[in-house]
Amino acid sequence: MFVILPKSLWIAVGVQVISQVFKFLQRSILEKRLSWRNLVTFGGMPSAHSAFVTALATAIAVYAGLGSDLFGLSAVFGAIVIFDAYKLRGNVEKQAKILNRVQAQVLLPQDRLVINEHVGHTFPEIVAGIVFALVLALPAALLWK
Repeated sequence: MFVILPKSLWIAVGVQVISQVFKFLQRSILEKRLSWRNLVTFGGMPSAHSAFVTALATAIAVYAGLGSDLFGLSAVFGAIVIFDAYKLRGNVEKQAKILNRVQAQVLLPQDRLVINEHVGHTFPEIVAGIVFALVLALPAALLWK
């Protein structure tokens, strides 16, 4: 069974995938090895979450108009996701760093539960995700109208 998805969702998913592949390639070059886990990890440049929601809102703006309820909904959804990636997960990241330091001082190595410290985004990563999405999604939506 083939499911027909809206063009705006195809564009957003496409931008998300391209963003993750970009992140994978960038980290692989920096680490000088293929880093497959970076295809699905949180954090890093650019923010794939910001790219996804910005691409979705951009495509909806092109197809439904800036004055549409659907664009308004997608803009609010995007703002919540971006705020979560920046503030909430940024604070989780800070807490993880503290907990990992405390564990290293108090617990034996075999008793430690290492917590992932790279779950949030910095402001430049958020902005890069937004710009990345606008550069890719706007032409895609205009061409695929």
